[in-house]
Amino acid sequence: MPQIRTPLTDLLKIDAPILSAPMAFASTGVLASAVSKAGAFGFMGAGFFSSAELKENFALMRKNLNIAPDQPVPIGIGCIGWILDMTESSPDPRLHAILEEKPVALWLAFGVDLGKYVAQIHAFDAKRDHKTIIFVIVNSVEDAVRAANEWKVDVIVAQGIEAGGHGGSEAPPLFTLLQAILDALPNGPLVVAAGGISTGKQISALLTMGAAGVVLGTRFLFTDECIYSPAMKEVIVAAGNNATVRTLAFDEVGKTNYWPPKHNGRAIANDIMKDVSEGLSLEQRLERFEQSAATQDKNRLIIWAGVGVGLTNKITPAGDVVRELIKESSESLKAASKLVAF
Repeated sequence: MPQIRTPLTDLLKIDAPILSAPMAFASTGVLASAVSKAGAFGFMGAGFFSSAELKENFALMRKNLNIAPDQPVPIGIGCIGWILDMTESSPDPRLHAILEEKPVALWLAFGVDLGKYVAQIHAFDAKRDHKTIIFVIVNSVEDAVRAANEWKVDVIVAQGIEAGGHGGSEAPPLFTLLQAILDALPNGPLVVAAGGISTGKQISALLTMGAAGVVLGTRFLFTDECIYSPAMKEVIVAAGNNATVRTLAFDEVGKTNYWPPKHNGRAIANDIMKDVSEGLSLEQRLERFEQSAATQDKNRLIIWAGVGVGLTNKITPAGDVVRELIKESSESLKAASKLVAF
């Protein structure tokens, strides 16, 4: 299998600068370890998992990757800021439990004060012989500069408006945001691109722009290891290129509307949006949503997905997806180098 080397691959000790996104409700240790095993780098979303459930996932990942109990695990854990705000003051705090398991990386997103969690990670690492690589997701140049200069993170995730799941409601398109952040931070840290990426050709274009790596979420929904239900996978396989919409309507009926200001989510448009367009009250929309859930009606499923959902139409093992992406990216990079002569 070809290798694609960037500063990110050196940092993470991987074959290609491809990361699977830490998707709550879609990725677990099974998906993350399958991605890492294939030569990329897998993240799992901590979501609302308890400390015990997270430790079970770590045990599974260590087994899948043949990692000894005292060694770092070559995967990352993604934590949502507003969920940490709930859990870290609860009887079952998550952050230290995660750090004790020595994931190679930790990803922070969507909080009003992520800096305090970055500081806690730095302080935890200062007491031991292990450095956690810290990723922070941003949707603006201002957030990127703060993460780099004030929080001293290792990797910035530039997330464009095309991304599935949650993100900044006012984020620019990925190519615009990436260029602006690279211009603002010429001396680092590393910047990886996220949002609407599904193919090796897209990956090669972003690497050529200067991204140290790319993050794919929606593409890994189309895998055996993704925990989306069969009904949800049936919907994404049939989805077209204009299938998604960005709104808070899905969070309102799903009762997950705790996102910071100027954030919302991108999902497959369905009858949840039809209810909004009909002018129904939230109480009425909730009633229809609950009725659909009770009857297993696919037309009101909450299916987080990005704009690239229409570029894939089959479910395959995650390892095959990684190998396909590496091959196509490598071929595209080589072809691009032959197109222009200087």
